[in-house]
Amino acid sequence: MITALHITNLSITRGERRLFEGLSFDLKAGEAAQLTGANGAGKTSLLRAVAGLLRPDAGQVRFDGAAGAIDPGTARASAVQMLAHQEGFRPGRTARAELAFQARWFGATEAAVTAAAKRLDLIPLLDLEVRVLSAGQRRRLALASLVAANRPLWLLDEPLAPLDARRRAQAAEIMAEHLNGGGMILAAVHDPLPVAAREIVVGAPA
Repeated sequence: MITALHITNLSITRGERRLFEGLSFDLKAGEAAQLTGANGAGKTSLLRAVAGLLRPDAGQVRFDGAAGAIDPGTARASAVQMLAHQEGFRPGRTARAELAFQARWFGATEAAVTAAAKRLDLIPLLDLEVRVLSAGQRRRLALASLVAANRPLWLLDEPLAPLDARRRAQAAEIMAEHLNGGGMILAAVHDPLPVAAREIVVGAPA
């Protein structure tokens, strides 16, 4: 299990423009951090770098476990899950099929998938095609995948954006439980996270 994330002197470029450079911070078990900054500052790129989907120009992304450093590939394969701004569901498949595929890909059991669907009030929606779901319903489906797999490090890109007040309160409960259980959250936000979180400002675009 991951117990810490270490970002050291990280620099990322997109196209011809340097998004940020020399970024360093640590995130430990039970902690949340929210990435703030202007649109295009590199918040999503940072999440993608932590997830291993983007290679930084310089610096390191390191993971620790109880016994010390963990190979990044091993950590990402077993302990990291990202909820992107676009959830990545196939619109022509049912919500049931997409939830089962995503959650089990990240190691969730069938029982955990069912429990997460019930918790997010998704049972009446599971036989509908994803394309007929609202943005908020699709975000709940993605949150259910996180809950079911329960990986230690959650990387969240604007997790609250499509949710109404009731569902934001529910998301707050889910995040708090994850942190209380020793999990970690790193989120790119415009709306502040509904849990105690350290702010990390990502450099504004040039």
